[in-house]
Amino acid sequence: MIKGLAITPPILGRISIGKVVEKNGKRLPEKDDQFTITSQIQGKEGWVKHPLDEQLRAKAPNQKLRTIPVRMIFNDPELNLRAEYSLFDRQTGRPVCVGNGQTCQRLTNQGVEQHPCPSPDLCPLAQGGNCKPFGRLHVNLDESDELGTFIFRTTGFNSIRTLVARLSYYNAASGGLLSCLPLQLTLRGKSTTQSYRQPVYYVDLTLKDGMSLNEAIRTAKEIDQQSKEAGFYQEAVDFVARQGFANAQFEMNGEEGVEIVEEFYTDQQNVADTQSNSTQLKQVNQAMKDAVSIKQGLSQSVQVVN
Repeated sequence: MIKGLAITPPILGRISIGKVVEKNGKRLPEKDDQFTITSQIQGKEGWVKHPLDEQLRAKAPNQKLRTIPVRMIFNDPELNLRAEYSLFDRQTGRPVCVGNGQTCQRLTNQGVEQHPCPSPDLCPLAQGGNCKPFGRLHVNLDESDELGTFIFRTTGFNSIRTLVARLSYYNAASGGLLSCLPLQLTLRGKSTTQSYRQPVYYVDLTLKDGMSLNEAIRTAKEIDQQSKEAGFYQEAVDFVARQGFANAQFEMNGEEGVEIVEEFYTDQQNVADTQSNSTQLKQVNQAMKDAVSIKQGLSQSVQVVN
């Protein structure tokens, strides 16, 4: 195996809830309220839709694709969903720093070095919105290629947090049979004060419509038994995938990074807004710390008086 090259699941296409549009000579990300399934080919008008998009959309209410039946190809939740804090060079698309909140791999003039990762809120290198949580969910949609995947990329905290929880819960509830469960991606919406009460869409992972958890687990056990009888070895697939991911310091290459920067990273004006918000957040945090210190001081004074 070539060292330094991350061996990731074969990608057949993409799943997105937005697109990149051109406005005033700039290519900017634009959110959507439905899924789009594309191939890996880009045309003049953007990514070319995959044939599965039309097939699934024809069955959807009002042709709004808001659920997609999927299957995980690994039992280990962390192999299906890869998520880290990621900072990219916005010119080249190369990853500069990737961390998990404890440690990070950082590209320097001396090579790739390991450093503590305090998370973007506390890291000097991440100020200005340069570093974001970045997740890649690999799912199988095409039964004719059981090891091929469609990738859903996101920097949305709601999607990443929800997907991490669902994968972990379903894996635990099924006794480690995550790859055999009948699942679907579901698009959900929520409004927050930060979104000015406008709906924000994120991705959830649920059981197929009309199926209870007990029914899904029984189905998973049947599929697992049939696979074992055929000689399929899921544990070995997970083991090989884990080795492939660990074969390089960074899973993303420059080519993928350029797409990520274009789709998920804001322009300079939004970066300035983020910097302003970050400054305000620091001021609020400091005020809260001061309030706690004052409260502790008053408590100690009362104890001394008593």
